[in-house]
Amino acid sequence: MTVAETRRAVLTRRVRLLVAATIAYNVVEAVVALAAGSVAGSPALIGFGLDSVIEVSSAAAVAWQFSGPDPEARERTALRVIALSFFALAAYVTVESTRALLTGAEPGHSPVGLTLAAVSLAVMPVLSGLQRRAGRELGSRTAVADAKQTLLCTYLSAVLLVGLALNSLAGWTWADPLAALVIAAVAVREGREAWRGDACACR
Repeated sequence: MTVAETRRAVLTRRVRLLVAATIAYNVVEAVVALAAGSVAGSPALIGFGLDSVIEVSSAAAVAWQFSGPDPEARERTALRVIALSFFALAAYVTVESTRALLTGAEPGHSPVGLTLAAVSLAVMPVLSGLQRRAGRELGSRTAVADAKQTLLCTYLSAVLLVGLALNSLAGWTWADPLAALVIAAVAVREGREAWRGDACACR
């Protein structure tokens, strides 16, 4: 085995481990967020939990790609799955945010949600950065696209944290859904890039 082949094997194993870690974290995140959101009646927390479910589907697509002997042969299909997950996320966030703004929904205070958002804000950038670097070096568009999805989850964590904090401290119920609409726009852009296969290793 050449040096290049050895390095590629190392990077492939690294991507698999990072994807597994992302899936495991997001499963826990989804359960906690959905439970806390139901208790507090918080559309933001429920949306965040569903985002975690979508993130699991994206990571699972990458895991499926790299489980075969020829990951490149599965790349296009995996990219399409990732793109669709971006679009699904954008659609849900848009609908729920618009509904919250129009109805003036007032979610309750959620210490669990605040803690979850803060932890995710610390964890997700690390996972995203490690996977993006490995994906770029490996030349894997799907690994880079999934890293972007994880980074988007970081943005949502920040939006959730700010939204829950403003709701608890200032009673600004409109802050979270308004900021979430910006995240939805970003999700649409990233979904288009993944669908076209623009999430290349050079970016």
